[in-house]
Amino acid sequence: MRRRLLAVLMVLMGAAALLLCLPLADAYARGRTEHLLLQRRSEAVRFADLADRAGSEADRAELSAEIGRYAQLYGAEVAVVDAAGATVARAAGAGPAAGPPLPEAADAGRRALTGRSTDRLPTVRPWGPDRVVLAEPVGRDERVSGAVLMTVPTDAARRDVTARWSLIAAGAVAAFAAAALVAAGIARWLMRPVLDLDRAVERLAAGSLRARAVSDSGPPELRRLRRHFNAMAEAVAESLGRQRDFVADASHQLRNPLATLVLQLENVEPHITPGPGLDEHARALEEAERLEELLDGLLALARVESGTAELADQDLARAVRGRVEAWAPVFRAAGLELAAAGLHGELCVRALPDAAGRILDAFLDNAVKFVPRGGRVEVRVSRTPGGEAVVRVADDGPGVPADQVDLLLRRFTRSPEHQNVRGSGLGLAIAEEIARISGGRLDAGPNAPHGLVFAFRLPSPQAVQPYTER
Repeated sequence: MRRRLLAVLMVLMGAAALLLCLPLADAYARGRTEHLLLQRRSEAVRFADLADRAGSEADRAELSAEIGRYAQLYGAEVAVVDAAGATVARAAGAGPAAGPPLPEAADAGRRALTGRSTDRLPTVRPWGPDRVVLAEPVGRDERVSGAVLMTVPTDAARRDVTARWSLIAAGAVAAFAAAALVAAGIARWLMRPVLDLDRAVERLAAGSLRARAVSDSGPPELRRLRRHFNAMAEAVAESLGRQRDFVADASHQLRNPLATLVLQLENVEPHITPGPGLDEHARALEEAERLEELLDGLLALARVESGTAELADQDLARAVRGRVEAWAPVFRAAGLELAAAGLHGELCVRALPDAAGRILDAFLDNAVKFVPRGGRVEVRVSRTPGGEAVVRVADDGPGVPADQVDLLLRRFTRSPEHQNVRGSGLGLAIAEEIARISGGRLDAGPNAPHGLVFAFRLPSPQAVQPYTER
């Protein structure tokens, strides 16, 4: 956003510089053209006076000599014509003015023969014109007896215009550069608190309840927004903390009476005679044990969500190897095949302590529960081109309908076909929370031709950057 703001400011300043410089440059060019007209017109008036007084051969000789010296000195072309347009005297110096006649020369001559002097020249700019024509009548009013036509070069005027335009352009560039530095400082001053707020919101959304906006610069409105955001973050963190503390405390406090209840039910069992009462006792004991599992899951979820542990570097391949070896006997006892691939070498990630093992335990525990005997489960470890480490667990079990795949990661959610399988419905939710806090994510999807695929991604240490104030 800072770059966009700076780009907008630069465009506005560039437009302002152009709007100031272009009229200034054009005004100077017009002024220099007017100066050229006044200079050359005064000389044309002098030649017209000489031509008006040239009644003898000596006067005409003096006129020819005068315009000849002028033409040689200034590289101009001067012609004196009578009322019929016939040339009386003519002189041309070496230079651009000695070229072919300009189209506007005839029109200027006709205007002069009607008693009108040239009062405007084409604006002289660095690229041209290289010569201009002006005319002055000989005589006045009804006594106009001819005209003086002058074709003069504009080299000196164009050099002056070029030099002045160069100074204007240099001044504009210097002013634009200075304004750009000021704009960059203003943009940085304006956007620093916004960027700080953006990073704080991103970290807060990622689950870091200790994230706060720390920048105290910028306009008063943004500083007030920072204070309000930090107050909101404190309130949210406090509310969530109380909620998690309640869940953890309630789960912990319920475990003791529940354990006592389970123990009493087990002690009562020998005193129950066979029959319907014994079956009801078994179901009550089973529900009590299921409730105990649920409380254990809630406690684990509360500990994970508290986010007290710090991220640490760890070898993902080694952690996965250890869990596969630990689960191998369980899979053999369940009549399942457990295969692994990509576990050689070292694959470093940054995550919560034992994050990979705890997530993989949830996957493998689900596979043991729901994959029938004779099934196959494959664990594969790899790294993406973006640097993330991926652990993929695929089975060939019955799977779940496509419309229920998204429900697998929700808390307390279980497929309708598996309601009678032991478990709290929190295992995958806890695994997803661990992956999220570690900066990764957890995905679930169908396996071809049947079964399920679970995968979790964890970032490399280089991808996890510490939060710093810029």
